[in-house]
Amino acid sequence: MNAVPKYDSLVFHEAALKLRTRRQEILANNLANSDTPGYKARDIDFAKTLENELAGKSRFPNSIPLALTHQAHIAIKPSMEDPGLLYRVPNQPSMDGNTVDGDIELSQFTKNSVFTEAALTFLGGTIRSRLSAITGQAS
Repeated sequence: MNAVPKYDSLVFHEAALKLRTRRQEILANNLANSDTPGYKARDIDFAKTLENELAGKSRFPNSIPLALTHQAHIAIKPSMEDPGLLYRVPNQPSMDGNTVDGDIELSQFTKNSVFTEAALTFLGGTIRSRLSAITGQAS
């Protein structure tokens, strides 16, 4: 039997809210590019990404800062591409190479919106209960 790791509720809800917000941006980007030829729909594996965040695993494991040790070195920016960002497999790709399915994206966007609202509610409840415990007053 696998033991479920215990996390501070404030840390958990904060991480979940940040990831829900990030996912909302990704899904909105997919919807905005639904008519862009060659655009590939993206998404994240929310559960796996949340687990990695809570375990303290960096989202950018290869982002070692580059140092210019000589004046002839060329300064470059490391890629900020999120390694947890996945390509969505299309049910029926379009002829122009675009893999966005508007119905699926809108459904996922709406579902994620509901989960984001729930994450906000849980986070607010956690903060209120801690504030109540600190001040000794019922909220």
